[in-house]
Amino acid sequence: MQPAVATGEEINDLAINTVMTMRQMGVVALPRNYEIFYEALSGSNPKLSLEVIALGNRPTQDQLDQIGRKYFAQNHTQSIVENAREVIAKELEDIAGILRSERNHIERYGQILDQTADGLNSRTAISRELLQKIAGVMSTATNSTIDHGKQVANTLSEKSAELESVKSKLEEYKKLADTDPLTLIWNRRAFDKEIAKVYNSSRGILFNALILADIDRFKEINDRYGHPVGDKILQIIAGIFRTSIREDMFVARTGGEEFALIVEGASEQSTFDIAERIRLLIERASFSSGGQTNVNYGPVTVSMGVCMASEAESAEDLYAKTDRALYRSKLNGRNRVTRFSEIPERSSKSWLLYRKD
Repeated sequence: MQPAVATGEEINDLAINTVMTMRQMGVVALPRNYEIFYEALSGSNPKLSLEVIALGNRPTQDQLDQIGRKYFAQNHTQSIVENAREVIAKELEDIAGILRSERNHIERYGQILDQTADGLNSRTAISRELLQKIAGVMSTATNSTIDHGKQVANTLSEKSAELESVKSKLEEYKKLADTDPLTLIWNRRAFDKEIAKVYNSSRGILFNALILADIDRFKEINDRYGHPVGDKILQIIAGIFRTSIREDMFVARTGGEEFALIVEGASEQSTFDIAERIRLLIERASFSSGGQTNVNYGPVTVSMGVCMASEAESAEDLYAKTDRALYRSKLNGRNRVTRFSEIPERSSKSWLLYRKD
């Protein structure tokens, strides 16, 4: 797989290689597709790289999703869900058996009552001895039914707890599957689902916006200081995002050094202000090793793009247009926020050719 070329020069940055290769191969700019190509181009998984090469140009989304399920965390979803289904099915069958047993026990108790009533009705004279015998039978049957009912209640309570445990494990898995393990914010998988919700209602389209942020010259940081430092910087920036926004806002790490923020209920100016505030916080943050060495890894800056949902026709279109605004920030010197609505030639495709490094 050969990376795309922009403005006649070879692109060395892994992230831009990823984006340009996807465009060259006609791959839709979905975060989950970015994940596949980013890892394939990094060379960290040769088998994955070979499978991506084998796709050729214009692979279908089904083909890409098959690779995604095979090599990334979400490929475990089906097996975990199937195991949970088996456990739930067994528990439900056990509960059904318990209820059948309880029904049979109650039916037997009813038969005893019917037989006793028939016996009383058929006799003209009822002796004290007979009444005592009947009372003994009724007492034994009633106590047995009460005890059985208590056992059923306890067993059903245990089954309910077991089902609740299965539910809890599924919820825990869902959270883990949707969380980026490095930064502990949402990941691409969660972002795909969340951004799709924007276009489920007219309110979502009118009152939602997307912010994309990309760390400037991140490859240079990794090359100079090593990937552990790069990982630490990603964690610090994720922390800035997490602590500088409202709790109801959705923030995710959608690429190697790319973050996404879905803003609800804000105007374009308010959304721009949110992005600008985060940009300044990152620009002013301390990125150093601390301790005796106290190596300063900064300054670290981000370029950002903003697009209102009303400017796009779908979740994919919104992502692509915000991505375009982001890279306009890169072209104009980095460490800035660009609104998609400010791009003069918005209908032009010339924005695809740029250099990011």
